[in-house]
Amino acid sequence: MFIVSVRSSAIKVAALSVLLAVCAVFGLFAAGKSISASVRADSSGISYLAGDARERISFLSQFGWEVAEDPVEVSEVIIPAEFDGAYEKYNQMQKEHGLDLSKYGGRRAKRWTYEVKNYPGYEGREGLVQANIFVYDGRVIGADICSLETDGFIRSLIKENQSADVETTPGQNNSVAGEVQPQSGA
Repeated sequence: MFIVSVRSSAIKVAALSVLLAVCAVFGLFAAGKSISASVRADSSGISYLAGDARERISFLSQFGWEVAEDPVEVSEVIIPAEFDGAYEKYNQMQKEHGLDLSKYGGRRAKRWTYEVKNYPGYEGREGLVQANIFVYDGRVIGADICSLETDGFIRSLIKENQSADVETTPGQNNSVAGEVQPQSGA
């Protein structure tokens, strides 16, 4: 802290007032950045930030999943405004992660798909298990692990909870959100 002593003249008082206002605005901006950076994790300690590749991969690693560095696919999706039974079931699984897709109904999001390298029982069968992350405004709003096999599965990211599987039928498309436009690259 420092103290400045000046003779009061109208010009000096005005200049000092402007300087203090600029410092206050800068301080509020810096505090806002600091607060937003500290709100990386919820009360469970999970960070839902997904603004870049590092944050997306870090999100999956919090659940113990190892994924390929580059995504298999990046797609734009629209979260349905009204959920049917399948979406309700999928959203129930999302709630295990502390997420709720119903808050994003009708909005466009990006789906980042990564190859999972460490799914139990799939060692040596690369590419058959994938992780999907749905991102809106730099934050994860939905995620799952799925198998690409005909009789595959779609399940929660939580490894210990095998009951989180969502039943699928052979040949069923395990896509959850309607695909709008595939995009290449990360």
